[in-house]
Amino acid sequence: MAILKIARMGHPVLLARADEVTDPTAPEMQRLIVDMAETLADAGGIGLAAPQVHVPLRLFLWRDGPALRVLFNPAIAPLGPETEASWEGCLSIPGLRGRVDRPARVAWSGLDERGEPVSGEAQGLPARVLQHENDHLDGVLYLSRMKDLTQLGFTEELARLAESRT
Repeated sequence: MAILKIARMGHPVLLARADEVTDPTAPEMQRLIVDMAETLADAGGIGLAAPQVHVPLRLFLWRDGPALRVLFNPAIAPLGPETEASWEGCLSIPGLRGRVDRPARVAWSGLDERGEPVSGEAQGLPARVLQHENDHLDGVLYLSRMKDLTQLGFTEELARLAESRT
């Protein structure tokens, strides 16, 4: 299968709200899932939204432990007022990482690759990935979630800084 080209920061599809998927079981949706899974694996990422591969649809894939999960037309909601700040990167903004505050726990729901309703709760890294990928479906990049842009840096420089502190 073909590895899809990842849209880069500033591309119009990354900055617009994606459309609902009417039939997750359609052959073109199943091909898209396979292609996105290959692209995600090739890029070494943990999440990938359809707008990141130039497809303005409400679909993302994410790693849930060893499993690769698929979510069409997701809904994500915070579970409580607690937030966590952590570093995020994005395949569409290569080489940068920023510290982002997000709800610590979320409830999620949507449709799986068979068009069946699925739901769950997540905390920690899985909650962060779900929120990050869902933001892509709304045309939001993690940079706009940052409260302090002094907490944005190049991946290599941040790694050197962390190494120098240990």
